[in-house]
Amino acid sequence: MTRYIIRRLLQAIPLLFVISVLVFALIQIMPNNPLAAMQNNPNISPEDLLRLEQEYGLRDPLPVKYWKWLSHTIRGDWGESMITHRPVLTEIADRLPNTLLLSGIAFILALLISIPIGMISAVRQYSLFDHIATTIAFMGQSIPIFWFGLILIIVFSVNLQNPWAGSAWFPHPPPLPLFPGGGMVTLGEYAPPPLVDRIWHLVLPVTMLAVFQLAQHVRYMRAGMLDVLRQDYIRTARAKGLKERAVILRHAFKNAAIPVVTIIALEMPGLFNGALFTETIFSWPGMGRLFFLHAERGDYPVLMGILMFSAMLIIFFNLVADVAYAFLDPRIRFD
Repeated sequence: MTRYIIRRLLQAIPLLFVISVLVFALIQIMPNNPLAAMQNNPNISPEDLLRLEQEYGLRDPLPVKYWKWLSHTIRGDWGESMITHRPVLTEIADRLPNTLLLSGIAFILALLISIPIGMISAVRQYSLFDHIATTIAFMGQSIPIFWFGLILIIVFSVNLQNPWAGSAWFPHPPPLPLFPGGGMVTLGEYAPPPLVDRIWHLVLPVTMLAVFQLAQHVRYMRAGMLDVLRQDYIRTARAKGLKERAVILRHAFKNAAIPVVTIIALEMPGLFNGALFTETIFSWPGMGRLFFLHAERGDYPVLMGILMFSAMLIIFFNLVADVAYAFLDPRIRFD
């Protein structure tokens, strides 16, 4: 196992290099100019703009730009934002806690609900519960996530009003900043503590994220359980006189969880990278919104930092999923 992990980590180096080349090239052909906002400023002369372009290397050939970025990144310097003039790592570190708070709660909530529902649907196949759960899961996957978020805002933040507080059920947008402190939303004549305030602002974006993830997990969990329940070793366990609960939890669930582990490994980087649509629609100050704002302005140091951070997380969690397979299924061995 140790040799396998070392080999995978070494293979990740050329993979990250190829990803960085492709991503850097795509970002450079974007039409946005990070200095475009300064062109209409009467206090900045054309000579000043030219000096800034030379300072940031915007007129350098593409290979020269990439080499400068790569050489600094290898040394641990991920560059500086052309918009905020702050280090890229600082920008990421400021937004990461907000993203983890939002995505982490939605992810845990989706798992806690979807795994039992998927298991019960498989055990009670074609029952009324199974039909309802499957229908809702298909609806959750079919609904565009950005449309669902807008509907939540229209219904719960605009149309429905709290008669006691004289305001919307759930406030929008969230307070800034979330860490540390946080804004205050008045419920009635009393202001809630910051923790309650954050939870109140989290309800709608967490619901938006959790519904989509829950629908995926239910379908994969149900399909995995149905496949495992038909296996010979499940019939053997029942023939030995084991209780049905022990057969399901001890023998079936462990092997049926392998497809879910794969999906979780693919979703884990999203806990760190941010949900682009959710954070943009709900004005949540996380990684997804950070990417959107800097993509609009062509701030390639921040974009490269976020995308390479995402690539490293995807590679890492795929490795974690492979290792988890060996613990879930004793037939799997890595040499």
